Amino acid sequence: MEPTQKKRVLSMIQPTGTFTLGNYLGALKNFVRLQDDYECVYALADLHAITVRQEPAAFRKNILEAYALMLAIGIDLKRSVFFIQSQVAEHAQLAWVLNCYTQFGELSRMTQFKDKSQKHADNINAGLFTYPCLMAADILLYQADYVPIGADQKQHLELARNVAERFNGLYSPTFTVPDPIIAKHGARVMSLQDPTKKMSKSDENANGFITVLDDPDTIMRKFKRAVTDSEACVRFAEGKDGVNNLMGIYSSITGRSMEEIEREFDGKGYGDFKPAVAEAVIEELRPIQERYRNLIADKAYLEQCYRENAPKAQAIARRTLSKVMKKIGYLPL
Repeated sequence: MEPTQKKRVLSMIQPTGTFTLGNYLGALKNFVRLQDDYECVYALADLHAITVRQEPAAFRKNILEAYALMLAIGIDLKRSVFFIQSQVAEHAQLAWVLNCYTQFGELSRMTQFKDKSQKHADNINAGLFTYPCLMAADILLYQADYVPIGADQKQHLELARNVAERFNGLYSPTFTVPDPIIAKHGARVMSLQDPTKKMSKSDENANGFITVLDDPDTIMRKFKRAVTDSEACVRFAEGKDGVNNLMGIYSSITGRSMEEIEREFDGKGYGDFKPAVAEAVIEELRPIQERYRNLIADKAYLEQCYRENAPKAQAIARRTLSKVMKKIGYLPL
């Protein structure tokens, strides 16, 4: 009896600066786990990144550092393909094709376009508008069965599914219609200073976010300054956004339930709880930071990794694109 072929997972992340603790606990830690059960294809979405103006030298540096950091977190090149999006030209080519199978009204309804248009009002470019078509191309090129997503990406995945079904309906089955994976593990990490908002490195208050490369002293200081409430009681409850956020972070790292955390800190205040959360984060990130320092110091090795992985990704992408072009009616090369 032949072994069952693993289902394929596709996920990409933008290389626009160091990842936050929110990126790590909400998504990246799960990327590592998924490698156990799925055939994983991962990429740095550097084509997506230029909807916002990038300074070339800083952008180049961010891409390399993000590649090293993903490896440090645990992306295993023996088990997964991990490439840089701009090095596989098929993404841009299929994105144009899918532009022509996506309705203007569908793109107009994208809430992220509205949000980003307000944030970058001086640069509302066509790429920002058609961004979901490139995202659909990213997914459909690799015939992905599953895509890990957060709440803010549901609309984009739904569009990718709609476009795939539309194309399949016109030309016979061509694309795998992907399903979402909502992480069973992982926290939606909020700002340490405004726990009603998602943790983001674009936060004007630097105390609101932790990056994966923050040193232990910085992590401890930021957690000690984290917004909580006046109750001084560690319990998970409505209206205790700051404490709930810290408990979520602690739970995600230690694996303890909210009830177990409440028992652990029963009779103790935030003066004990905040440093305990900080210590858990410091110890979680310590081996990642050590591996990152070793990797980023070896530019030749990193270059070898991404140069070897781009053709692996391209081989899969090219098969899909050739099928698409043939069905539309283009002449073969």
